[in-house]
Amino acid sequence: MPTFSLLKGQPVFETRSGTKIGEIMDLCIASAGIVNGLLVKKGIFFKQTYFLDIQKVASFGWDGVMIEDSKYLKKLKESPEYTLNHQHAIDGMLMLSKSGDSLGLLKDVYFQEELGTIVGYEITDGFFSEITEGKQVIQSDKPVAIGKDAIIVDVNDT
Repeated sequence: MPTFSLLKGQPVFETRSGTKIGEIMDLCIASAGIVNGLLVKKGIFFKQTYFLDIQKVASFGWDGVMIEDSKYLKKLKESPEYTLNHQHAIDGMLMLSKSGDSLGLLKDVYFQEELGTIVGYEITDGFFSEITEGKQVIQSDKPVAIGKDAIIVDVNDT
């Protein structure tokens, strides 16, 4: 199960022709915490952003994302509800448990590619905390609530 940071920048290939048609730029995330698509950067000189429905992805590999037809890429007409790093970014947002405890700031997400379900959140308390404590991952089976000021997550007891 990859994190988005491993997926970012990966090429998108059309399986019928073997042609590279773009590269992954960001995730499109609904306010319920579900990944509903990918933002794909396409073009040589004038890069444009396209939306790729997560259900249209044939497979996620270590070296590329495979789709059957380049027509699955739709020109981005309106901003996604949320993204990880671009417009309406949730990267760096405060994460709170349902009981009101601060968990840290969101840094990355783990998601099941086939379903688009986010199953883990990599959080940070800052640079020095990462050096001394390492990566912290919050797991949750239930979708989160993403709001203007914070992300609320139902934390698993693990």
